[in-house]
Parts: sequence; structure tokens; C-alpha cells
Amino acid sequence: MALELQPVGNEFVAEAAGVSLAHLVDQEIIARIDEAMSYFAVLVFRDQPLNPSEQISLARQFGELDLGLRRATLKGADKARIKSRFEEEALLDISNVRPDGKVADRGDRMLLSNMANQLWHSDSSFQQDPVSYSMLSAVVVPPSGGDTEFADMRAAYEALDDNTNCRIADLKAEHFAFHSRELLGFVPSDAERNAIPPATWPVVRSHRHAPRRSLFIGAHARSIDHMPIPEARVLLMDLLEHATQPQFVYRHKWRMGDFVMWDNRTTLHRGRHFDLTQRRELRRTTILDRVGS
Repeated sequence: MALELQPVGNEFVAEAAGVSLAHLVDQEIIARIDEAMSYFAVLVFRDQPLNPSEQISLARQFGELDLGLRRATLKGADKARIKSRFEEEALLDISNVRPDGKVADRGDRMLLSNMANQLWHSDSSFQQDPVSYSMLSAVVVPPSGGDTEFADMRAAYEALDDNTNCRIADLKAEHFAFHSRELLGFVPSDAERNAIPPATWPVVRSHRHAPRRSLFIGAHARSIDHMPIPEARVLLMDLLEHATQPQFVYRHKWRMGDFVMWDNRTTLHRGRHFDLTQRRELRRTTILDRVGS
């Protein structure tokens, strides 16, 4: 097997071919994918249907798995409030399908929570433990809509004017797990709110795996240290508006069997609208960044 990369439109996205992801244990190929991610930030693998155990096994080749928001729903009584269809806790359900296999009604609590995925965000930016890659496997896609957009935060940072660059150079933003969901009217329980304390991250970040500096913002960011809330949120909205201009964005149109991998440290992403009465099933795994940022 030999990994083949073909850039797709934007400089930060490539289609990857030449390898089979099911049962992949070749450490040379794993290292090549890891190296490619440091340059492209988003890799698209077509025609790679994976079952849940295969996806978990593949993800573990890149590091320890992250539970993300599931940490908040695995606490005592809250475990019964938003159940998962998957036995593996680290396999995250990005769908509109209830545990009984039926498409969720519009008022379903799980569906309301997942609607926040349609806001620009970086997975698990709300937790103290940083994450690196997320991997999304397309199981069922609707007839239309439901695309996913990715935005290159490195290119967006590099396109900032000098005044903005100086203004944000040393700022730190607080990210909270339920901020994005509360924006949409989702009301978390006290147990859920307390399960994941807010995390504070620099607005401008770099890490040794991909040393280009990048913006680190998104829908989980709710305040900036030592700045009044209104001023902070206007600044965060201005930065997000800048960073998600078309020249920084790739839109992925899903096909069944697609497997897309991205770096949460250097990109934002969001799902797009689709008919909620139509089944859409994707499975996500996310990797903890144990080497640090």
C-alpha cells in the first residue's frame, strides 16, 4: 500500500487514496497520514466503509480516544437522559437517529443538542485536555444537504491585518461545553453543566506538529480574559466572520463510505442544514493530544 494525496480546491484539503483503512496497523502508513495532516489539516478518504470496531481500532492507532461531550451525559442520572446507540463510549453519534433506530422528532433532546454541530466549532475545545484529530465516517447520508464545511484557521490567521494581529496576540478565551447549545435554546441540567469545567486557550495557537500559527475560536468560546463580555463576544464574532470567508472554506459533500479526518487545532468545522425527517448517520472518533500544544 502507498498513500496517495491529491489536493482538493483549497490548499488545506486533500483526497487520500491507495490505502485500506479497515484493519490498518502499518505504522509507516500511520506515520505518513500523520505527516500529511500537518500540512493539509483535512484528509478525505472515499469508499472506506468501516464498522464501529474498525473505526475504533483505526482511531487508536493515532492515540488515546476522547469522550468529548459524552463526559457530561455519563454522570449518574444524566446517563439516562441522552443515551447513545453505541456500546463503545468513545464512538460519538453524529446523527438524527434515536437509540431505538427511529429518526428523532424535532423536539427530541438528543437532536436539539446535535443541532449545535451546525455552528462553527473545534471539537472538545471546551475541555482542559487538548485534542488533535477527529474522524467522521459516513454511514447513511440524506438525499440532499447535510454537507460539512471546514475552515482553515492558519490561512485565516495569516490574512489578518496588522492591527488585529497585535490586538489578539496575547488574548485568551474561555470555552464552555454548553455555550454553543445554550445559544440554540438547549437547557443543560446542573449535573451536565458541572461535569466539564470551562477551559481557557490562547486565541492564537501553534503546536509542534504543525507550527504555523492559527486562530483558535468557534462557538464554544464565550468570553476573553480581562475583557468585558460584550466587547469580547463582538471580537470573537468578528474573528469568526473573517475566518470563515469562502476563500478559507472547503465544503464536503458526503457519500456513503466517506471517511474524513481533520485537525481540530488548525481548523473549524460545521454541519449544514438537511431535512431533519431524513436519516443522516455519521460516527465520530476524536483523539487526545497527549504530546501537548
